Amino acid sequence: MNSNNILDSDIIGKDGENNGQPIQLINTNRFILLSVMSFGLYNVWWMYKSWIFFKEKDNLDIVPAGRAIFAIFFLYGLFDIIQLYAKQNGINKDFSSGLMYVGFLFFNFSSKLPEPFDIMVSIFAFLPIIPGLNLLNEAIEASPDYKAEFNPRFNQRQIVLIVIGALFWLLVIAGLMLPEEY
Repeated sequence: MNSNNILDSDIIGKDGENNGQPIQLINTNRFILLSVMSFGLYNVWWMYKSWIFFKEKDNLDIVPAGRAIFAIFFLYGLFDIIQLYAKQNGINKDFSSGLMYVGFLFFNFSSKLPEPFDIMVSIFAFLPIIPGLNLLNEAIEASPDYKAEFNPRFNQRQIVLIVIGALFWLLVIAGLMLPEEY
């Protein structure tokens, strides 16, 4: 199994060059599935790997893990960097970073709603990230510096995430079906 996946390994050299290795991108459907199965934690992983991509590509002095964990402060900037990178690669699509950021905040803070609406609404926190994901994928595909491809199979970590997530989802659904007095 090829481990050169932008969401799973560092493939850009210290000089910011790709060295001819392919970058395997994640498609929208797979991103949604992994996000839902991980209760939104995959969103943080995608942000982390996206920040690593830009850190290594542009030789930035940033801490990608910090920027992913504290996405409430840095997601707007990530959306802007993605759009700038897309424009640099001849893609004139854009989206409102502010609107996507507000949507991200809305879905994440909806976890404070009463049960069962907390899970039912906040699980859609991936929606505002999708425009950034798609634009980054397009920009990498259009870039002459990278050979981008979509992996048709889940890797081992993603399979483990899906299995564990399915077990937790079964527990959540069972918990919703239990009577209140139990």
